[in-house]
Amino acid sequence: MIDISRLNHLSEARVLVVGDVMLDRYYQGDTQRISPEAPVPVVRVSKIEDKAGGAANVARNIAHLDAHVGLLGLVGRDDNGDSLTQILAADGIRSELLAQDEHPTIAKMRVISRHQQVVRLDIEQNFSRNQAEALADKVAALLPDYDFVLVSDYAKGSLAAVGRIIATAKAAGKFVLVDPKQADLAVYRGADIITPNLSEFRLAGGDTSSEAAMFSSARAMLERCGVAAMLLTRSEQGMTLITASEHHHFPAQVLEVSDVTGAGDTVIATLAVMLGAGMALPQAVEVANLAAGLVVAKLGAATVSPQELAAKLNSHLFSQGDVYLTPFDKALQHIEFAKQNGERIVFTNGCFDILHAGHVRYLAQAKAQGDRLVVGLNSDASIKRLKGDSRPVNPLEERATVLASLASVDWVLPFGDNPSEQDTPLELILQVKPDVLVKGGDYTVETIVGAREVLAAGGEVKVLQFVDGCSTSAIIKKIKG
Repeated sequence: MIDISRLNHLSEARVLVVGDVMLDRYYQGDTQRISPEAPVPVVRVSKIEDKAGGAANVARNIAHLDAHVGLLGLVGRDDNGDSLTQILAADGIRSELLAQDEHPTIAKMRVISRHQQVVRLDIEQNFSRNQAEALADKVAALLPDYDFVLVSDYAKGSLAAVGRIIATAKAAGKFVLVDPKQADLAVYRGADIITPNLSEFRLAGGDTSSEAAMFSSARAMLERCGVAAMLLTRSEQGMTLITASEHHHFPAQVLEVSDVTGAGDTVIATLAVMLGAGMALPQAVEVANLAAGLVVAKLGAATVSPQELAAKLNSHLFSQGDVYLTPFDKALQHIEFAKQNGERIVFTNGCFDILHAGHVRYLAQAKAQGDRLVVGLNSDASIKRLKGDSRPVNPLEERATVLASLASVDWVLPFGDNPSEQDTPLELILQVKPDVLVKGGDYTVETIVGAREVLAAGGEVKVLQFVDGCSTSAIIKKIKG
């Protein structure tokens, strides 16, 4: 049984990622003709986007789960290395990238048209043994700030001294996770858990002819290589955790697969964060499996938020009867992460004193205008100023708890404690920067607070109709007889 309350402790996880970092660059555009120079499509580029790749994408996944993360890797002294450093800084990742002159930053450039990859161009040269040794030399000085070391191996040469890295981490009492690429898994001797996929497992000598053969060969491999546990990722078959004495299987989540890019990064990143938050290994694997199901439904190397995980686990953000209250700055960060994943943010606001059918239908309609819904909730003091001393009927925490339980609501953010704000959500709207601002009732766009600012930023403003006969005031009047 997964202890969902551990999701309130994600920020306690401290993970150092060491491995092959790279820059993923996407050229996107439309294709309407074939080149007269050769039988290839002409893509008219309309958007260029840079993202963190390889071990850097693992670190990004960890950061988006609110954990403390550091990244150690090798880059070239070039523009691609500078771009990657800026991306990591924007995500709050403490990067320790060792710049060197001999090799370029590893970069993978994809040309995409109509959601299809036309071609991929790779710029890379395997790093030398001396450069890998310099990377390993850096590990010991960083370890005091972390409890977990995650080795992300893409076989680009950064981890030629991986044995030293693992030995150093274990001598310091750290838990070590490895996403392997080497055929000889013995190079990861001393690791606590390795996460090969089926192809990597077979390459290392694993037998997949039957379940019994798979378990037997995996255990023999663990003993021979000096590794404590294996999480075998098996694509549509899910994933299986294998130790010397037991195994646990986790079926794949039944979701439409849009893109498997970066799914392995999400799995091991989520696993490390959940362990760091205090989950037992089988529970942590189960959550990592859920995260994989969520991320493959998104395009590109996407990430998963704590809200998505909590919603998947328990349909709403509760922990032992209390609403999962994200600190305000973290909520804003999660909203920004959602935007980076291409999701449209919808904002609406209100008192929601006694939640009724009209509210529920209205919020569902608001959510339908985009991908994620932020509800600005008037504080108790604000409602009292607006509606009199007899209101609110329900205090802020209870109103927030009920709202957060709705499938349509992703974040509940209070406002109105400062009387100088005139009990409007304008300041909150400016901080959230929604793509769509929604209000219900007989408003016009011109009379909606924040409409001018949202429109000026390129967003939309929409007016939805409330359900006739449904209001908190009417309910209170009916109760009083």
